[in-house]
Amino acid sequence: QVQLVESGGGLVQAGGSLRLSCAASGIIFRINVMGWYRQAPGKQRELVAAIPPFGRINYADSVKGRFTISRDNAKDTVYLQMNSLKPEDTAVYYCNARLNLSDYWGQGTQVTVSS
Repeated sequence: QVQLVESGGGLVQAGGSLRLSCAASGIIFRINVMGWYRQAPGKQRELVAAIPPFGRINYADSVKGRFTISRDNAKDTVYLQMNSLKPEDTAVYYCNARLNLSDYWGQGTQVTVSS
């Protein structure tokens, strides 16, 4: 059974930082592309950052220079370090794992940034 469990969300003031974690099980973590997506109220889910097993990391333009995605294959965990947070970063953040035709999602964690 595949499980992706996010943690680390919360309420912070603009300019603050949060570190999200996603613990994976039921997949061969090291060969999956891991990603973070977010969905704000009334908006579509969008890619925030993705990190492949080996290669170039992708970031949304809106978070470049502020967010950092990383993975620890020994712990089957992917992280999203979020700095200089803005109110427009407020959303539910979802962990994603992809490998070929397989696509799995976590339950999401709420991030709220106050002005």
